[in-house]
Amino acid sequence: MASSHSSSPAPRPSGGGRDGFYHKEQEPSFPRCRPVPVRSLPDVCPKEPTGEGRGLCDGPSVVAEHDRWTVFSSKVNLPAALNDPRLAKRESDFFTKTWGLDFAETDVMPSFYLPIITREHFGSYLQEMAQRERIHERCKTICPNKDDVDTASSVTTNHDKSRAELDQVPKIFMKPDFALEDPATFNTVLPWSHFNSAGGKSSRDVASSKLLQEKLSHFLDVVEHELQDRLQETQRAVAVLRGRTAAMDRVMCQGPLQALRTALTRNNCVKLHNKLKLMAAVHQTQPTVQLLLSTSEFVGALELIATTKEVLQQELQGIHSFRHLGSQLCELEKLIDKMMVEDFSMYARSDLNRSLRDELHVLEKVQKPNAALEKERLESLVFGLLRQRKLDFLDIYSDEMIIAAKAIVAQCVSESVLHIEEIDTEVVTKLPDQMRLMTFPQWFELLKTVFETFLLFLQRIKATLNVIRNVVLEALDSNRRSRSLEEAGARAWAQDPLRGEAELAYLTHEGLFISDALNEAAAQDPTSRVQSGPMETAGTADGAVSREQSITSAENMMPSDLELNRVIHNLQELLHSASDVSHDRCVKVLTARAKDSSLERLSSAEFVGLSRAVERFARDTEELCGRHSVSLRGALQSQANRFVHRFHEERKTKLSLLLDNERWKQAEVPAEFQDLVNSIAGGRITLPERKAPGPDDRKPTEFLLVGGQKYAVVGTVLLLIRIFLEYCQCVNDIPSIATDMLTRLSDLLKHFNSRSCQLVLGAGALQVVGLKTITTRNLALASRCLQLVVYYIPIIRAHFETKLQPKQFSALRHFDHITKDYNDHIAEVSAKLVAIMDGLFEKVLSKYEVKAPMPSACFRNVCKQMAKMHEAIYELLPEEQTQMLFLRINGSFKTHLKRQLARLGVVNDGGPQNGLVTVDVAFYSENLQALKNLERLDLNMAEIWEQKR
Repeated sequence: MASSHSSSPAPRPSGGGRDGFYHKEQEPSFPRCRPVPVRSLPDVCPKEPTGEGRGLCDGPSVVAEHDRWTVFSSKVNLPAALNDPRLAKRESDFFTKTWGLDFAETDVMPSFYLPIITREHFGSYLQEMAQRERIHERCKTICPNKDDVDTASSVTTNHDKSRAELDQVPKIFMKPDFALEDPATFNTVLPWSHFNSAGGKSSRDVASSKLLQEKLSHFLDVVEHELQDRLQETQRAVAVLRGRTAAMDRVMCQGPLQALRTALTRNNCVKLHNKLKLMAAVHQTQPTVQLLLSTSEFVGALELIATTKEVLQQELQGIHSFRHLGSQLCELEKLIDKMMVEDFSMYARSDLNRSLRDELHVLEKVQKPNAALEKERLESLVFGLLRQRKLDFLDIYSDEMIIAAKAIVAQCVSESVLHIEEIDTEVVTKLPDQMRLMTFPQWFELLKTVFETFLLFLQRIKATLNVIRNVVLEALDSNRRSRSLEEAGARAWAQDPLRGEAELAYLTHEGLFISDALNEAAAQDPTSRVQSGPMETAGTADGAVSREQSITSAENMMPSDLELNRVIHNLQELLHSASDVSHDRCVKVLTARAKDSSLERLSSAEFVGLSRAVERFARDTEELCGRHSVSLRGALQSQANRFVHRFHEERKTKLSLLLDNERWKQAEVPAEFQDLVNSIAGGRITLPERKAPGPDDRKPTEFLLVGGQKYAVVGTVLLLIRIFLEYCQCVNDIPSIATDMLTRLSDLLKHFNSRSCQLVLGAGALQVVGLKTITTRNLALASRCLQLVVYYIPIIRAHFETKLQPKQFSALRHFDHITKDYNDHIAEVSAKLVAIMDGLFEKVLSKYEVKAPMPSACFRNVCKQMAKMHEAIYELLPEEQTQMLFLRINGSFKTHLKRQLARLGVVNDGGPQNGLVTVDVAFYSENLQALKNLERLDLNMAEIWEQKR
């Protein structure tokens, strides 16, 4: 609506408010509002990070609509930059890059048209105006300001006038539910009843409508003026409230808030300082690693690299200056891996190749400072290799071990050849050829030297591997302890009442570092543990890192328990491999000597000495390494087989020569053979030691006393007893050849049995030795010799049974077959004796006639032959065998006599012929029973007569 009301509107001051409303004059009672400060332009440079938390100053304030502008708000000040008093310290090309070289150095010359004004030019003016200023200030305190009095009275008058005009406004306009769309309200505000409803417009209606319009316009002006006045009052009240609040903020809030900001700033500065110290420590990582590597502290260097990488990933992530440090540390770690492998190889080479005789101490028995340092160096290398999962380092040691083992043999041979003048090393250059030129005693001394050297070599290897094993076991125990600590920590974390707060702080913290959140959560509980700062971790890099601390801190980098157990198993396998390598190198020495079959030509004593030395070395290495190496024993077995073959062939040939020269006469038994037999009876199945040559008063005996019986033997059997004792002695000295020696001894016994059968029963001795005939004494002596051998077969069998493995017992069946063959041979000899007499009886009794005189010549001849036979054998055979033999002979005699009597027709009828035969038979019986050892022989001569039918 147009403001055409008759009443004049309130005056509009020329300096009205910024909102364009009409303003009433201020009342004198209201204080003058403080002018609103001018808002500064926004900064063109971003603010420096202060670390202040959000919510303190960044949001809208109820105290002030904007920040107070200060000189510090100006961030870009070109004159200040150009007039910088530190110009000399600034780089010379700061402004001269584009503006020229003379810009920064040229001085601005003062203007010649402007005078130089000083304070003295204003001295007279200040003196003149000083008195006037003092009078003016005094008058201001005594007399009030006229404008203030007029303003107060005007404000009061206008306020009363406005109140009266506002009362004239109808109350309907003041209702809260005033709405023109309501018909009742609309009719009340616009009374159409006053207008002509018949249509048409009269002058009265026009005047009424104009009057209503002006009236409503006046009401609007009054209300708007009143509303503007109230808004002014509200604005002044808000200004006063803001002033008071600003005073409260200045007095009560700015100080504490500044203290909080200062504390936060200090906290950020401390964190920044710690971060800078951490960065300084990280910056010193590479020099520190180089220093540790110079002293072979690989474990400390690796631990420092791992700690630094962890710090870079967690605490210093995103630091631009360290962007290449991670890759540099990885390359440095790879370099350390190569250095550790090379150092371990060098250590293994130097440790295995140093003198074994000059320095007998090993790492387990440290008695010298150098040895202690070597042990620490080895432990550091092994732990570093384990930490880097270089689990194949034992292969390096194995390769160096093989090379050192080869060098040991070459060195021993070279040292031995130097003391032998007969070997020219310039002519004979190869080691095998040099060894074959040695005599057996020289070579045997060389072999024993090699054995001793390899034992020292294995002792050193075992000591080194024990040190490595202890490091692996320590790492394994550390893994188990760390798992126990993790489980205990997990249980404690599950029961920690601050766990939720710590997790919430970790997720919602807006600080610079993750660790600050956990530290703040832990700081809420006075009894909580003090968390170690990042510098404590970095600080450990400055000192010597012990191996135990390294194991604990590097637990997640160590191999698993399965891998460590595999390393322990490989250590044991490496020790076994060292034993095998030592045996293999000794086999080279053995086979080099045996290439020209010189070992096969050894005497039994020399070969037994060799076998004992080899067996002693094998037993010592087995006790030292826990490994039953078979290569050296196998080589010795191969040589033993050749030796056994030659040994057996020599003795078989010797036995054949003895048998071919044996005249089958009873030999005297020297005292040494009786002692030999006695030692066997005492359970000592071995050759007695050779006695020193000297006079022996004991004379040879006719018989060999064995088991309480007398044995008449030939000389060959005495030597046969010594020969099979030599076989048993070889088995004692070389148990590995027991089976082969058993077979050879069986063959020897079979050869004696068959050859003696050919010579005696087969009468081969007639042609070989030149005997005229094979007598009954020869037969009885052969039978007795065979019986002596049969007596010793069970003893030999029992001895071999103790030397054989259970799976080899089947070879003992050879002795059962031999025993059967010998018994059959003995039975054949007995049958031969009976057959001799049987032929005699048949020849003599075929001419027998029953006629006087008695006794007949036939019976006298039979008795004479039987007496000769008894005389030949009764001293050779035992009494029981003699009686059994003559019983068989008597049976043969009765058979032939009975047949002859039947042919002659002589019967037991009591006639004359019967009486003559009875006389001859009585004569025969008396002569036969008169022989020694046959007194109680039952002849039973009644069997010669046929029974009557």
